[in-house]
Amino acid sequence: MKVKRFFAATMSAALKQVRESMGDDAVILSSRRIDGGVEIVTALDYDENMARQKLGDAAADATSDGRLAELQAEQHLRLQEELDRSRSRIRNLREQRGGYEPRQRTPAGKEYLDTDDLPSLSSPRQPGVHASAAGAERAHVPSESGASDELAVMRRELDSLRAMISEQGAAGHQVTPLARSQADAEEALDAVRKRLAERLEEFGLSGSLAASLARQSGRGKLEDNWKRSLRTLAAGLRTGSGDWATRGGIYALVGPTGSGKTTTIGKIAAQYVLEHGADSLALVTTDRYRVAAHEQLFVFGRILNVPVRVVDDSHSLDEVLDELEDRHLVLIDTAGLSGADPGCQEQLAELANSRHRVSPHLVVPATSQSRIMKSMWHCYKMAGLAGCIMTKLDEALTLGEVLGFALETALPVAWVTDGQKIPQDLHPANAASLVRLGVERLRDVRKQQAMAEGA
Repeated sequence: MKVKRFFAATMSAALKQVRESMGDDAVILSSRRIDGGVEIVTALDYDENMARQKLGDAAADATSDGRLAELQAEQHLRLQEELDRSRSRIRNLREQRGGYEPRQRTPAGKEYLDTDDLPSLSSPRQPGVHASAAGAERAHVPSESGASDELAVMRRELDSLRAMISEQGAAGHQVTPLARSQADAEEALDAVRKRLAERLEEFGLSGSLAASLARQSGRGKLEDNWKRSLRTLAAGLRTGSGDWATRGGIYALVGPTGSGKTTTIGKIAAQYVLEHGADSLALVTTDRYRVAAHEQLFVFGRILNVPVRVVDDSHSLDEVLDELEDRHLVLIDTAGLSGADPGCQEQLAELANSRHRVSPHLVVPATSQSRIMKSMWHCYKMAGLAGCIMTKLDEALTLGEVLGFALETALPVAWVTDGQKIPQDLHPANAASLVRLGVERLRDVRKQQAMAEGA
């Protein structure tokens, strides 16, 4: 069995080294994090029975492959440490021997001569060098017999350690095929996450949100991770804030033209009158910027027998709300103006600075694109948004856009509307129901695409 260590900054880099060095048949014996990266110990021709024989009695405690690998690791580390110490001792001894150079006296008075300047052992003694001087020179040369013996012992010890380590495995959490198992597992996980992100984008979520949910997926199958992502989406949606009739208060609906503000106010008002009567309800409009902007709201007021008040240059918002303090529920309709219109900023500042506790809610059409929804949020958030209302769910091809918007902005969803009928097409928001409806819309889209391709 061939055992080899690899060090790298990341696991993927280490696996690449192993694949290039040892091929696809290598197995992982251990993997651990170290300073600066990871360490992997691999082996070729791994034999579990041989490993148990090498461990002897200690293998009796290894009731699992993982425990057997741990025992091998402990032994391998001890052997490796001893091998390193032996190598260090041998290296030090070689440096001591190689660092000594004999000195010769020369007529020129030099204290050191190259090897070519030294007399040959078979040549006659140089003139001028007395026997006593030669003996003194030999006295300065250390005896090499003890060093040679120690070196020979160390070499035998090193050979023995090498043989033992070559037959031992190293520690690991489990024994798994390296290049093929772990690398392929990572590639499979990446493939599942990629397909999951694509499906979430098809559901209607933005690319960033889809990628974030996909990264949270586990190592299960695509369908399991798909369901898990949908549960995460539902858990992230804040709903249950549509009990306005019970709580009462002042609620203002803001949003662009055509988002469904006035129609939604009519639905909420009609539902409230049917359950609680008209005496504790009032309607207010701040749309003084468009001609005949109040007509639809006045129609609702006449049908429901509910008073309608107008905020204009003669009557400020606070003055109108002062007159309606005895009403349990007050619904405020606002003008749908672009963010660049000075009137929009004036209107939002009036809501934000009112001395009455006004709860502005952004009306978001489910038919809008994600970028438009975010632009709406940036435009109207200065009013101090307390939540949102999703409209036109019946007209939207997919619901992922509006659900992702609510998740990313963390705006509580109070109501949803899915038609023009008053008040039947108004519903308190429910996260699980909205996600299920989004899945149904995705199935409908796929069926339509299949039919179009079949035709």
